[in-house]
Amino acid sequence: MPEARPQAAMSIGELARETGASLRSIRHYDDHRLLSSVRAENGYRVFPALAVTQVRQIQRLIGAGFSLAEIREFPDCMRMIEGAAACSETTEVQRRRLASIERQIAELEQRRSRLRQMLEKGQQTDRDPV
Repeated sequence: MPEARPQAAMSIGELARETGASLRSIRHYDDHRLLSSVRAENGYRVFPALAVTQVRQIQRLIGAGFSLAEIREFPDCMRMIEGAAACSETTEVQRRRLASIERQIAELEQRRSRLRQMLEKGQQTDRDPV
């Protein structure tokens, strides 16, 4: 006889299908305490329906450049509401992340400029007769 579980609970496979996240990613999020699973009698992880929202939001935050450690520190207004873009408790962290990304972009633009100059000088050298 199949084991009974609450209607709102889902297996890791169901959660993966619903969110598009890999099983490995979901286990990783759960191991980092970003999700709250329980173990069924068979030892498998079982997740509440809210985990769909949580996984999608975790993926959005990772896509915005946040680490799992940073995401774990975010309040529920960011981790429990799908599509949440900001809340007063996270605005400063988001601004710091944006500043960091902008610094990285500036550094990459400088590298691109140096590399272009190197290539241009190399092409000029290739054209000059020896």
